[in-house]
This record gives sequence, C-alpha cells and structure tokens, in this order.
Amino acid sequence: MSEANKQLMKRWFEQVWNQQREAAIDEMFAADGKSHGLPEPDSVLEGPEHFKGLHRSFCAAFPDLHVTVEDVIAEGDQGAVCWSVTMTHLGDGLGFSATGKEVQLRGSSFDVIKDGMIVEGWNQTDMAAMIAILKAE
Repeated sequence: MSEANKQLMKRWFEQVWNQQREAAIDEMFAADGKSHGLPEPDSVLEGPEHFKGLHRSFCAAFPDLHVTVEDVIAEGDQGAVCWSVTMTHLGDGLGFSATGKEVQLRGSSFDVIKDGMIVEGWNQTDMAAMIAILKAE
C-alpha cells in the first residue's frame, strides 16, 4: 500500500501541476476530499470542484509552473512529500496583472489516502512571500 501511495502522490504533482491536467484532480482527489493550507494557511478547499478553482487560478497565473518532487515517504494510509516549484508570473490568475517575475518556492504536503484517492491533504508553503515578491517594485 505504501508504494502505491507514493506513486499516487508523485502522479498528483506530475499530472495536476506539471501537465496541468484538470481532469487528474477528479481521478485522484476524493469527492469529499479536503485540502488545507492553500491559498491561505487557514483555507480548506472541499471537493474536487473547489480545488479546481485554485488550480485554474495558479495555472492561469503561472503557465510554466514546474514542481520537482524532492522526497516522498509513505506508511499505511499516510504520506508526505517535500517539493519545490519554479514558475513565472505570466498571467492574471491571482487577480492582478502579470509581472513577468520568476518565483521559486519550497513546500510540503501531507496526505491521507484511501482506496487510491487523496481524502485529505495539508499543504505548507510561503504564499505571502510569493505575493510580496510579485508585488515588489
């Protein structure tokens, strides 16, 4: 089970973010799934449709977004991923005009997986620092 869960988490980052396949969200995120920590630390996105809204915003703002999975561990129905992302702010998906600035972030995600689907995830990254970089003169 742990190896299958590792593969699922890697596939999530590859297909949802690097390939920007919105349909992959339905394939890997449970209908009653919860995603914590994006876009704000206390945010909770419930279900694939809410997550797709966040996904659309980020893909519109950062069409060249690329996530590198640094490390994955899994035990039982839980897993953790350390990742980094590079992206260029080329669109207005965040609600303000593109700046053309490149952003690099590191983060982590902790997931609970049941029946081959992510049912709950906690995400940590410094979104406030990203916005400050984008809005700096």
